[in-house]
Amino acid sequence: MAIFELDPVDDIAVAAVGEPGQRRFFLLAKGRGRTLTLTCEKAQIQALIVRVHQMMEAQGIEPAERAGRAAALSPGEPEWQVGEMGLGYHEDRKMFVLVASQSAASEELQTEDAPSVRFWLSHKQVVAFSKQAENVLTAGRPLCPRCGLPMDPAGHPCPVLNGARPIF
Repeated sequence: MAIFELDPVDDIAVAAVGEPGQRRFFLLAKGRGRTLTLTCEKAQIQALIVRVHQMMEAQGIEPAERAGRAAALSPGEPEWQVGEMGLGYHEDRKMFVLVASQSAASEELQTEDAPSVRFWLSHKQVVAFSKQAENVLTAGRPLCPRCGLPMDPAGHPCPVLNGARPIF
């Protein structure tokens, strides 16, 4: 398995392209003279942000510290689709490490052959990334006040109402 290292990362961000409900999500990073664009699913970013918050709390990073400069990156041509992501903390270096591995969707590419990239992030970078990613995620469709699912402009069949009528 090929493992690429972005150590240190200069900037890291999430981007969404397209109309709400049809957006494509990207993980973007810049470091060591290279800019990397990976395609990912919204659910992967949501899960990553939950884990980031858990790990920030575990490291004693206070909510007041959750301010920072948002990365100004734009998606380029994606290198691959992210299959798995993981987040860890390296005690000796006092840095977070985000690992993204390519999806093994094709039969030729086995999981152990899938390339991965490690993004080494400082506390400040993780804080800024968390805030920036949350802003991208919340810029989509409004959520239904009853069920919490995203609503289209035409409404949606709300499961709380058994889908009996659209909510607007």
